[in-house]
Amino acid sequence: MSALPAENVRQIEPQALVTMTPMDMLARAVQSGADLDMIEKLMNLQERWEAGNARKAFEESLAKAKGEIPVIIRNASGHNSKKYADFAAIAKVIDPILARHGLSYRFRTTQTDKISVTCVLFGHGHSEETTLSGPADASGSKNAIQAIGSTLTYLQRYSLVQALGLAAAEDDDGKAGAGLPTITQEQADNLRDLIEANGKNTAKFLKWAKAERIEDIRADYYESCVETIKAPVRK
Repeated sequence: MSALPAENVRQIEPQALVTMTPMDMLARAVQSGADLDMIEKLMNLQERWEAGNARKAFEESLAKAKGEIPVIIRNASGHNSKKYADFAAIAKVIDPILARHGLSYRFRTTQTDKISVTCVLFGHGHSEETTLSGPADASGSKNAIQAIGSTLTYLQRYSLVQALGLAAAEDDDGKAGAGLPTITQEQADNLRDLIEANGKNTAKFLKWAKAERIEDIRADYYESCVETIKAPVRK
């Protein structure tokens, strides 16, 4: 059997696989007269697909933005003369970088017995929240409004720093741990009883715990405080 002339031979190109999105499947289902239950399932699938893509785009943009954020110069002095970057200094550096990658942030504030600030970082149809709480910073000679304002500024800066995953070492412009959860009243009462039972000096203990009052002690310090109070005094 003789071979066909080369001009009569047609090379068959491989067909690329066509990926159907949930929206494509939904459109076909509607055209084919699918029942409402099937259409609802496909609509839910489409929503999850869009949410997944939004989260992926958000995370990719955030990673790129973080890679461009330089070390922010500490421009202010606070508690114990420690240097820190105030909110204006942080915003000046990060705002244009975030905007370049389609990202932004806002704050939501609530107040009960404590002040809570939520930093909402958003972009590309996805958002993530970071919430921190603390008491009004009544240190120094602040009046009630100034105490609230000081804590708000502190919590805004810290929640933004945490939302972006930026380093915040040695950043302590106010009362140590003011932006972090503090111990409960029951725990505070327990520490007072332990101090009295073990003959410890309250003022020295508070200095060690970096707090002005027992109620201001950070929640994650509680176990260490109990151990320290119970430890025998070295002679």
